[in-house]
Amino acid sequence: AANLEEGLQYLTTQKAPYVLKADGLAAGKGVLIIDSLEEAQNELKDMLSGKFGSASAKVVIETFLKGIEVSMFVLTDGEHYVVLPEAKDYKRIGDGDTGLNTGGMGTIAPNPYYTKAVAEECMEKIFLPTIDAMNKEGRTFKGCLYFGLMLTPNGPKVIEYNCRFGDPETQVVLPLLESDLLTIMKATTNGTLAETEVKFSEKSACCVIMASKGYPVSYDKGFEMNIPEEIDGNVYVAGASLKDGKLLTNGGRVLGVTAVEDNLKDAVKASYALVDKISFDNAFYRNDIGAKALAVLKD
Repeated sequence: AANLEEGLQYLTTQKAPYVLKADGLAAGKGVLIIDSLEEAQNELKDMLSGKFGSASAKVVIETFLKGIEVSMFVLTDGEHYVVLPEAKDYKRIGDGDTGLNTGGMGTIAPNPYYTKAVAEECMEKIFLPTIDAMNKEGRTFKGCLYFGLMLTPNGPKVIEYNCRFGDPETQVVLPLLESDLLTIMKATTNGTLAETEVKFSEKSACCVIMASKGYPVSYDKGFEMNIPEEIDGNVYVAGASLKDGKLLTNGGRVLGVTAVEDNLKDAVKASYALVDKISFDNAFYRNDIGAKALAVLKD
């Protein structure tokens, strides 16, 4: 909707919860999920008035799908393909998947909800048809295709496509890669993916995002971070700046703290143990990354 009156009218034909998405790039914050029609209409007015700048000059009103999120990366040279380990991203700001949507507050890989049967269905109905369709249109794609999926009672549905690695899923998928990434990237460009070894570890990974309190709305910046040298290799710096040799917070999502272990339970435990060793004023993070997935494994 770019026309307010048309958008307001269309909302009355939909059922709660209402999903409003800025059509442009909004740093992962441009999706609102709202239970009240009146609130949805007010938010639509704000978005079209510039709540997310030019990103919300046009707003997409979407159908709410209930299910489990799965993030998939498929490397392709236009003909051959390799499916990377499946990840689960935790989008909501608060524990228990509550509060506003964010760019991602943590991830795990592999995703226990993504069973062999689901994988086969996704390959047959989503991954291969996407690659084939682009070839038929003369738009052969070489590189990394991102599939944001929702596993619904009616099967897997595509929430979004992208043509890049995603943040923070990459922080748990690539640490599981045992082959050389540059060699694989060259193969996708040269059309030699079929002859290139792409090997992944059988281990599990967990990434906990350390954010600034107040994100994704408003937050203070400029706090010095204390990151022990011995855990540097497990910390991916995102919203930060370097000033006078000191690392300062400079964004909403500040750090991605990642651990790789033999199983998911140990990976989650190790990631939070690393988080405990890091400190900065205004730090905020979810305490339940991986919790639901671990419950599924127990079942």
